[in-house]
Amino acid sequence: MSDDFKRVESHDCPMSTCAAPAGSPCRTGKGKVAIQYHTARFRLVPQLAKALNVPTPAVRKPGSAWAELPRPRNAGAEPVGHARLGYARASTARQSLDSQLDSLAEAGVTRIFSQKISTRATQRPELDKAVALAGELRASGVRVTLVVHEHKRLGRGIELATLAEELKASDVSLEFLTGELQGSHDPSGVVFTVLAALSGMEREYIRDRTLEGHESARKRGKTIGGAGGNPLGSWSLRLCGLSGRSMLIRADRFSALCRDSSPMHTA
Repeated sequence: MSDDFKRVESHDCPMSTCAAPAGSPCRTGKGKVAIQYHTARFRLVPQLAKALNVPTPAVRKPGSAWAELPRPRNAGAEPVGHARLGYARASTARQSLDSQLDSLAEAGVTRIFSQKISTRATQRPELDKAVALAGELRASGVRVTLVVHEHKRLGRGIELATLAEELKASDVSLEFLTGELQGSHDPSGVVFTVLAALSGMEREYIRDRTLEGHESARKRGKTIGGAGGNPLGSWSLRLCGLSGRSMLIRADRFSALCRDSSPMHTA
């Protein structure tokens, strides 16, 4: 995502039917967020004077109900100070956050948001708080960097790209302390976007190979995840205190009893 929309939104829309203030996207006559900025508005930006159109970015939710957003503060002014916010996440309650917290502290992070929650969770309250605070601080004129131990703590592929787009819209930088994406990144940069996409492909590749391995094992009569047979039956034997040999003897006796009592056998 380019910075074109930010340049456009630094101006009020001159269209009387829109009159969107600086900081907000253009709107339609029906009170919806327009899918693109009005020509009279984006041509106020010298670099876009010859552009045919400037689409409204997904972060502004085109087609949704329009609402005025905060006006940019200190537009064009140099950032005052630098805040480094950190985010740490573990997938399960048993996993420790200590190593992540230590590395963030060593990196000069002033405030850390942490939680134990699965990557698959659609809502991550602490991450939302970190992003919201980063946006507020940046709007006040402070340069902000969101620091994370590794990109996997945030997500992969589309999830990571979506978050990066949100951070870029707030002019917040992103930094990873280790992993494939180690270093500081412009969330909208081409290199970051490609690497984020590759990280998502890597997860899908591992998942596909795992499923292929399971299917191949099943075709060969192998059981995945432990010994063959019914796992519930195995646990039942243990709970009842029966050994496998004892259970086989009882099964043979039960089969013989069934044969003796069947109609075909007694006929």
